[in-house]
Amino acid sequence: MAPRPEYCDRTRTGRIPAEPFVIPVGMVVMSQEATSLFGPLAQFGNDAPDYEKLREGTNRMVPFSAHVGIDITEIGPERAVAEIPAQDRMQNHMGSVHAGALFLAADVASGSAFVGAMAPRLSSVVRFVVRESRCTFLKPALGRIRAIATVDERVVSGVLGRDTAEKFDIDTKALCYDDNDVLVAKFSFDCVCKITED
Repeated sequence: MAPRPEYCDRTRTGRIPAEPFVIPVGMVVMSQEATSLFGPLAQFGNDAPDYEKLREGTNRMVPFSAHVGIDITEIGPERAVAEIPAQDRMQNHMGSVHAGALFLAADVASGSAFVGAMAPRLSSVVRFVVRESRCTFLKPALGRIRAIATVDERVVSGVLGRDTAEKFDIDTKALCYDDNDVLVAKFSFDCVCKITED
């Protein structure tokens, strides 16, 4: 294999690579026209959700979080956990975990918490997007970070109790802890979801 020309390396030149971005085999890719946003995962939801399969599928769903190295370690009906590895590439210029990495982990954990909570109706979800977010950074984040997220249970129980098509707002929250279980940041996300009739 011939070496890649230097101009293809964005880190050296700032230019966009000449080669197209290739999604690794096994990566779940959703099109804008998909009937269900979580179609590939829906088979693991329904009446008896397989949360381990949901975790595995969700871990592959967003190419950017896989590229960065965010790992979803838990999905359940009440919460989800995503981790940032303790690696130098996750740090800012001061040696702590970069705020962008913290935000991504909180966002991934929150989306995963939604998947776990809405597992029985995943096949009906056609849209789930963040409308607004808020964050509070409390302490320098050092080492491995765990983002633990939950969704508004009242909204989930109401939606799961109906089988109608609807658009609704749902709030998620994520708390980020370091390796010493010190709370380093808090995030909240206001999301919009649209589902079809079952």
